[in-house]
Amino acid sequence: MPAVTVTTLESKSFNEPDEKRRPPKTEVDVVNIGGTTLARFTFEPGWRWSETVKTVVHTDSCQNNHLGFCTAGTLTVQLEDGTRATVHAGDAYAIPPGHDAWVENDEAFVGYEIISAATYAKSA
Repeated sequence: MPAVTVTTLESKSFNEPDEKRRPPKTEVDVVNIGGTTLARFTFEPGWRWSETVKTVVHTDSCQNNHLGFCTAGTLTVQLEDGTRATVHAGDAYAIPPGHDAWVENDEAFVGYEIISAATYAKSA
């Protein structure tokens, strides 16, 4: 990720985002601030990438790099090689391309991301 130099004081709310993306069971709220794009991801209980976002981007697995932190819920991620990890509230996470993911339990997953924010869940 290239270095960003912040030159102005700004504040934006994810509750009034610059862009909203809404695949099934998915809310992606995007803000552009300080020369960077950030996103809040909210995935409903029962959400699974291969059943929701895949319908919009039309790839066999998620091809985004992810760098973020989880503020609510639990998300399990499985790489194409079978490696799995579970992200819980309070965790920071890094996920390479080539994965599926799903919400565990009955609580929505909420994550804030930097790297994939500009492109995640955008129509192909």
